[in-house]
Amino acid sequence: MKFVQLDSRGGNYLVVASNVAWLRVGENGQTLVGIVGGQPLLVTGTPESVAEKILAG
Repeated sequence: MKFVQLDSRGGNYLVVASNVAWLRVGENGQTLVGIVGGQPLLVTGTPESVAEKILAG
């Protein structure tokens, strides 16, 4: 299992990279990260920058 740290304005998340289903533009320059079997997370950064973290992590 590969964990990736995603930063949020309310705290940071450690997410299993293979559980990320989709990315979508959120509010105020943030990104919604869809998680398989869970609620979306609102994290900082653009979808492109979040995708880079997930793929590099």
